[in-house]
Amino acid sequence: MKLFPYRHYFFTKKNVLLLFILSCHIAILAQDTTNTLQLEQLLQIVKKYHPVASQATINVNQTINNITIAKGAFDPVLQSNIANKTFDGTNYYNTATAQIQIPTWYGIDVQAGIESLAGSRLDPIDTKGNTSFVGVTVPLLKTWVIDKRRAYIQQAKIYNTMARAEQRAVLNDLTIDAITAYLQWVQAYQTYLIIKNTVAINQQRVALVTKAYNFGERPAIDTVEAITQLQSYQYLQNEYWLAYQNAGLQLSAYMWTANNQPYTLPNNVIPQPNWEKQTAPNLLNIVLDDLLQQAEKNHPELAIYNYKLDALTIDKRIKYQDILPKLDVTYNQLGKGYNLVKTTTTPLLANNYKYGIKFEIPLLLRRGTGEYQNAKLKIAATQLQQVEKKLAIQLKVKSYYNEYITTTNQIALQTNTYNNYLRLVKAEETRFLNGESSLFLINSRENKALESQQKLIELKVKYYKSIYTLQWSAGLLGN
Repeated sequence: MKLFPYRHYFFTKKNVLLLFILSCHIAILAQDTTNTLQLEQLLQIVKKYHPVASQATINVNQTINNITIAKGAFDPVLQSNIANKTFDGTNYYNTATAQIQIPTWYGIDVQAGIESLAGSRLDPIDTKGNTSFVGVTVPLLKTWVIDKRRAYIQQAKIYNTMARAEQRAVLNDLTIDAITAYLQWVQAYQTYLIIKNTVAINQQRVALVTKAYNFGERPAIDTVEAITQLQSYQYLQNEYWLAYQNAGLQLSAYMWTANNQPYTLPNNVIPQPNWEKQTAPNLLNIVLDDLLQQAEKNHPELAIYNYKLDALTIDKRIKYQDILPKLDVTYNQLGKGYNLVKTTTTPLLANNYKYGIKFEIPLLLRRGTGEYQNAKLKIAATQLQQVEKKLAIQLKVKSYYNEYITTTNQIALQTNTYNNYLRLVKAEETRFLNGESSLFLINSRENKALESQQKLIELKVKYYKSIYTLQWSAGLLGN
């Protein structure tokens, strides 16, 4: 039985078969490929302009300023004091002093100055007239090894390095979030393209079946079957278009301008063509042992614990210093007049000198001992947290590596499944043209092929995400 009368040459069996196959297997979609967004472009924008990345940079700059603040404890200090008292016609005192004090790294303070003392009611220990002095204050026990001034500088430098590690950790998390949003956008777009192409195919099918019905070669129910299938796909097309638009809005959350303004992704911007063939992810390290080693050495969250321990170790040393007794020796070389150079040439402890010794120690040492023990406990607690974090990172790397291997195998299997469904669709189309099948069977085969193709897109997206997630779990995306 002939499908169409031969007098209608255009609708001969051979031509209908040719038109039907071409309509079903050629994508009818015009694209402007000039407006595309590549993943590398997105990541550059994210790392350069995203507020979270900018805040991490601000935190680093703040720690740099904290180093400057800590160094301020070693700034030389210039002091001056002028005092005068006259009462009931009596000049009690008229004093003027000026001195400079220079802190040094090892806790030794150097001081030099001049003073002028006059009056009838001066303290007997004061020397009238103009004098000058040069001297030092040396801690012999407590704060000799380390004091708070040195500790604050060392800790400020550690916190600066820690802030850089925290910046890498923030960028590591921010980058994987942006990559996930981008891949979801890609998946939504590819799914929309599939359904849009399927709608175009079914529109062609409806037209062909309608013409066949008009020639009396197909029953009316076939047109109903074809139109119903088309309408179901048009419904899905609207749903997938909405999902694609919303995915674009989610992606826009990671796109900011240079003047700190949010940027909305235009509708005419699409993912890069041939996204599934990009080579960038395949250049990343996906060797499990290498990733585990890199995570242990360079993961920013583990590095943060190392820096915390360094800072706590310094704090413990400070607390230990509080247990020690304090013994400070101060020596000043004195000279008449304001000639500091001449003052320093006088032999030490021979003439014109002043010295003092200060000693103090708490009798029970309870405060110092308690703070020192707390400092040790903080170190022990941080070490336990570090071990726990290290194990969690190792488990993440291994877990995502297993996902990567499984997804790779699943893609190969799903590709074969999709190709087999396509063969079934083509075979059913051929049978239909020969009058041996029905639109119901074609639609059933086509639905299975569509589901299989969507699953394949989902697996390919999951494959790329697993590669990037592997890098994230090892802490490599923030570099």
